[in-house]
Amino acid sequence: MRFLTIRLLAMLLIAPLTLWFVPAPVALADEDTPTPLQIVALDECDPTTFNAKLGPDFCKNVALAFATSFATKFADLFAKAAAGAPDPGWDFEPDKVTIRKGTSLVVVNQGGEPHTFTEVAKFGGGFITGLNGGEAPVPECAGGFKDVAVARTRILQGSQLQVTGLSKGEHHFECCIHPWMHVTVDVK
Repeated sequence: MRFLTIRLLAMLLIAPLTLWFVPAPVALADEDTPTPLQIVALDECDPTTFNAKLGPDFCKNVALAFATSFATKFADLFAKAAAGAPDPGWDFEPDKVTIRKGTSLVVVNQGGEPHTFTEVAKFGGGFITGLNGGEAPVPECAGGFKDVAVARTRILQGSQLQVTGLSKGEHHFECCIHPWMHVTVDVK
């Protein structure tokens, strides 16, 4: 009986102590997982003019558009794009990044209207002819939201899109609506 009590006591005390010294499984170690890189989509749509053309609540600009002339009016966006000088307030930031293979991108839409973050072979026009500045639509954007591949890359206001699994090399992403919004991602 005494031997059984000592054995039970040893199991209850010594076994948990030995587990203390066993290394944690590799899956629990976070040091090998790269931190995601954030890219921000920005725009300054004027809610009054955009919503009058595109419907109520299309432009959900949270900036001081009502109190200042900071926001871009609908007609001005098209006029600037047609003149080959698209509005610089509509942008992805940063424009160029270098990441390690395995790093994911998190694209956050902090603008007032939807954007896409579509991978393209070469930068060019999007699916809205009036915003292309004379450039032909790139094949990846040409179908617009009818193309499921483009629809999957849509980022609504206040939401985000995660891009994972990029291979080594240079990748190009653009907004298929506002094609001057683009990013080059170099994966090492």
